[in-house]
Parts: sequence; structure tokens; C-alpha cells
Amino acid sequence: MAVDQHLQGLLDLVVSQGASDLHIFAGGPPMLRVSGALIPVAKYDALTNEQTEAMLKSMVPSERWQSFEQNQTIDLSYAHKEDARFRVNGYRVQGSVALALRLVPHAIRTFSELNLPSILEVFTQREQGFFLVVGPVGQGKSTTLATMIDRINDSRANHILTIEDPVEYLFTPKKSLVHQREIYIDAPDFHSALQSAFREDVDVIMVGEMRDYETISSAVTAAETGHLVFSTLHTNNAAQTIDRIIDMFPAEQQAQVRVQLAGSLAGIFSQRLIPRVSGGLIPAYELLINNNAVSTLIRDARTHEIGSIIQTSSEEGMIDMDRALAELVHKGEVTVEHAYEHAMDAKTFERYL
Repeated sequence: MAVDQHLQGLLDLVVSQGASDLHIFAGGPPMLRVSGALIPVAKYDALTNEQTEAMLKSMVPSERWQSFEQNQTIDLSYAHKEDARFRVNGYRVQGSVALALRLVPHAIRTFSELNLPSILEVFTQREQGFFLVVGPVGQGKSTTLATMIDRINDSRANHILTIEDPVEYLFTPKKSLVHQREIYIDAPDFHSALQSAFREDVDVIMVGEMRDYETISSAVTAAETGHLVFSTLHTNNAAQTIDRIIDMFPAEQQAQVRVQLAGSLAGIFSQRLIPRVSGGLIPAYELLINNNAVSTLIRDARTHEIGSIIQTSSEEGMIDMDRALAELVHKGEVTVEHAYEHAMDAKTFERYL
């Protein structure tokens, strides 16, 4: 089978099987991730390095292939027919080429379709502030952000700028003007793209990922100067997220950053995708809303107390992860065992049960 036909057949299979990811590597058959579990595609033989390299090369623009050979890794987006896009990471494993492809559906779903709390819509209507969606890899952060950005697109006449590596969901302009910039194609890096955003009459900025303190510093400054800024971090909860941001800065700057973050932070939403009893995945989540008490804890370097604030502030709209997991168990949506695996504090979770 020709390489292109082989690849297209695998991408068709991802879509038809409702998979979230496809893994292609030398020495074994392709594997799909369906409802969180990896499943080998039995009808395919083990692939060779020549085949996997040819598949990656067919997706990488010729001018970027040299970058892959130098860095041994590459990120890009790839359009498949009319019904899907993929976020692609190519990398080497013991000298052979491997690929990880994440399905990015064309349709951007609503909060209710994703089983997300309606309070997230409140943050899409703010004029300024810094809002983060956090969690480990593969927990739906990009999908949640896309839903929030599209809600702004639906309801406000704003200029929205996304800065991504690579561009994932494609937004069709509705009430808003939407520009999507891809790193390496439209800008050299996140920091440069953020700096130029200050001269582009932008209202809302979505940064795909916070990778260094220059990017975070620019994002916080943007939030302080009248912009609504959204981004992601690979952290587990709100307190850890704040600590990670502060720790990225040199020691002599950390006190000032605490003051800036205390004033500009709007909220932090942490999510996990849990196997659903009826099939598929359902989110459990934590939501921190920045209020006077939270701002004080951030300024005073007392982030270890933030969990307690979340647990006792449900009337303000905050959501505790362990309580959210327990509620999913009570509703019969997830098993106790699966919920327990994602609990922040086992004793707290057990108390909610």
C-alpha cells in the first residue's frame, strides 16, 4: 500500500472509531486511543522506519524538514479531508521516526455538550484578566479553551488573537474578528507574537501554552493593560499553577510577579477526563475564582492555603475537584475506582462520598 494511502486510511479509522489519538511507530502496528485506552489496530502489520519516516515527511512542509532533522522533533497541524484536523508531533525513538496525532474536530462544541460548568461563560464576558485552563496532557484543555473563545466570538464584537503551536481548532469569524497565528509560520515564538499583539488593537488573546517566563510576563502585562488573556499550563491544580508561574521567574522578580498575578488573575480551571460508565469520557474539574482572599494568599506566598478557600467557597462559584468527583460517582457517571484515581486528597474525597 502506498504511504499516502496507508496514512489516509489510518486517519479515516481515527474518525470512524471515535478515537482521540493515533500512534504510528516502527516495529509495531499503529495504535488508537479510544475512551482513554490504547488499542492496537490489528489489521495492520508492524511498520518499518522507512514507512513511518515517509508518513511524517508527507505531512511536514519541505522547508521545515531540516528543522526536524536538526531537533529530532516537530509540531504541526494537518488537515484531513473535510471532517478533521490533527495536531501532529513527530519525534525519534532509538533512531526511528514515531508520530503522535491528536484529532481536532472541526466542530467546536458548547459548554453543555462538553459537560462543562456554565459558570465558565462568566469569564468569557470579562473585559480583562488572566484565565488559565490546566491539567496533565490529554485532558481536554485545548477543547475547553476553544469553547470559551468561540463563545466570545458568538457574543462580542472583539478582535481575538490566538497564538498557537500548532493551530488546532479553526474559528469562523462571527461577531468577532479572529486572527490565528502559528509559531514558526507566522511568528518565531510565543513571546514575540505576544509583544506584537500590543500593536495590533487586540481585545482577547489566547496563548496555546505558557512555556517560559518571558511569555508569562507578557501575558500578565497584557491582562493588566486591558486585555482578556487565556492560556494553558501542564499543572495539576490551582495552587500548583500559581507556584509554577512564580517559580519560572528569577528570585529577584518573584515578589513583583506575585503582586501582578494577584491583581490580574481571573481564575484557574483544572480538569480531568474520567472514563464514563456509559462509555466515553466525562470531565471532573476544579475552579478557582480570584477574590480578595485569594489575592492576599498569592501576594503573601501562602498558596498552600488556596485549596481550603476553594473547598469553602462553593457559594461564590468555586468548584472543588474532590467534591466534583464525588458528585459524578453519586450520579452514576463514573465508578468509585476511576474517581479515586484522580482525587486530589483521598480523605477529602472519601468524606464527600
